[in-house]
Amino acid sequence: MKNTVETIVNAKGKEKLTFLTAYDYSTAKLMDEAKINGLLIGDSLGMVVMGYENTLKVTVDDIIYHTKAVVRGAKNSHITGDMPFMSYQISPEDALANAGRIIKEGGAHSVKLEGGEEVAETVGKIVKAGIPVMGHIGLTPQSVNALGGYKVQGKSVDGAKKLIKDAMALEQAGAFSVVLECVPYHLAKIITEKLTVPTIGIGAGSYVDGQILVYQDMLGLYNKMTPKFVKTYADLGSQMVSAFENYIEEVKKGIFPSEKHSFTIEQTVLDALKEINEPEESF
Repeated sequence: MKNTVETIVNAKGKEKLTFLTAYDYSTAKLMDEAKINGLLIGDSLGMVVMGYENTLKVTVDDIIYHTKAVVRGAKNSHITGDMPFMSYQISPEDALANAGRIIKEGGAHSVKLEGGEEVAETVGKIVKAGIPVMGHIGLTPQSVNALGGYKVQGKSVDGAKKLIKDAMALEQAGAFSVVLECVPYHLAKIITEKLTVPTIGIGAGSYVDGQILVYQDMLGLYNKMTPKFVKTYADLGSQMVSAFENYIEEVKKGIFPSEKHSFTIEQTVLDALKEINEPEESF
């Protein structure tokens, strides 16, 4: 079944939603075959794909490039393109233009941006233009410098109240869902119960309406940092290293390619080639 904004919103209170990040055709195709609800072309690609120290260097063009690949691979998943740092903070008009590019050029079905009350006007402007918006509060990686690092958010009374207000402001502005990142699960439960749109957790416990993970984290493909909230479902990283080492060894020893991995030619053709290569007799 095709996953749309409507099916995602209607799933609240009925079934848990599943989301993963995706950045390329092959991976998106496999996730789509597994019947994932949604795929996010996250600015996390800056770290897990491009090798940056954080997400801040990712551009709109980067998001569009990877979104195009994901769209070609996923036919039933809802596809959300992340709005990178400084693509929506300057003005609502600038944000709308960039969101429009991600939809029109990239082919995404919705966009995601970070922030609460301070971006509500921007969210409203984008939604009014017909572009669905996924909100994102709690630990917002684009604000890592302002937050003083990757820390759990909403642990104080004031912090918790702010997150509740942020979530409600996003819903009022028209967001169809809200990501809660690194939020105490009791607080995530309160926010989930207050909203009529789904909450998508990443480090927010089990009382939310759905979950999202960076797929390199859950497959053991990115080992520079492993957040507490990540469960490793397969250690593909070590398996890949082992496979690469095996390949290198077999090539050096002449084991690969073997005859079964090689193409043949008829003996008559070889005989003809042999005749051509024989030196002509001198007279």
